[in-house]
Amino acid sequence: PSFVLGGRAMEIVANETMLVKYLKNAVEVDEDKPVLIDKYLVGKEVEVDAICDGKEVFIPGIMELVERTGVHSGDSTSVYPPFSISEKVKETICDYTTRLGLGIGIVGLFNIQFIVAKDDSVYVIEVNPRASRSVPFLSKSTDQNLVTIATKVMLGESLEKQGITRLTPPEKTDRWYVKAPAFSFQKLDGMDAYLSPEMKSTGEAIGYDKSLNRAFFKALQASGIKMKDYGTVIVTLADEDKEEALPLIRRFYELGFNIEATIGTANFLKKHGIRTRVRGKLSEGSTEILDSIRAGYVSYIINTRAILSGVHYEDGVAIRRCAIQNGVTIFTSLDTVKILLDVLEETIPGISTINA
Repeated sequence: PSFVLGGRAMEIVANETMLVKYLKNAVEVDEDKPVLIDKYLVGKEVEVDAICDGKEVFIPGIMELVERTGVHSGDSTSVYPPFSISEKVKETICDYTTRLGLGIGIVGLFNIQFIVAKDDSVYVIEVNPRASRSVPFLSKSTDQNLVTIATKVMLGESLEKQGITRLTPPEKTDRWYVKAPAFSFQKLDGMDAYLSPEMKSTGEAIGYDKSLNRAFFKALQASGIKMKDYGTVIVTLADEDKEEALPLIRRFYELGFNIEATIGTANFLKKHGIRTRVRGKLSEGSTEILDSIRAGYVSYIINTRAILSGVHYEDGVAIRRCAIQNGVTIFTSLDTVKILLDVLEETIPGISTINA
């Protein structure tokens, strides 16, 4: 819907059938509450908080989100300075931010979210003419009190009068800053833990360090994620995610984790040389996967669903609910899994899985 905050009731639909179902069941549609339809683009998401005084635009920094488009920015892990986008993309983002701030006529803080495609094309998702939840994070990361600067601008004191002459200051190079979302799924009974365009986080934590992986470790741990370096990983993957997930699951395996999976995922992993224990599907009457979660030896669950095909299964909802009830860390984005592995590989001594 076009009239909400936090992505409320926002959804990615893969086909016309899903769109019709969404319009019938998910939202109230009338002339005063139009439904906004955008094309879903796969890419990196980047965020900017800036201040415009009507004549100039101050861009203290650019934040790169770990999770690709499709996950609400408030539920994404955010990094300053950006860790993978090119200088060309940064220049384009600063150019668009300046032109939009001046063109709209904003006086004060504003936030822009961008998509960066594989070919480095930059698209604007939205411009919010207000302070964003990321302002405290960027203020701490850049040592710029953005609220004070913006307040003075709104009261008539220009950026120049405040002594701000470098409108795009150089990025910090001595430290990495990571903002990780914190969730309260155990307290919010019935909420699905699957990350989507609808925001579900209830807080956030910040970690910083000279090492990016250590900054990730601090932020993830502070946000409530149990960083275990042993145990079992349960994997249930949508078909469209299996190829991308394969090297990630192999990394868990090589770190010494046991792997369990439902039949389709298990066969795929076995075919590629990863020893996997098969667990029956809930939809076929088996409770094996829930029994494993309840037994207490599962460290992580990786559960994805098909965004592009629109095929979703109720099994995933039950698995995610069981994970939350039993305090097991669950990941629904492969991008988050990758940073977890980066952290674990830096902190765990080398272990060879026994193929007995």
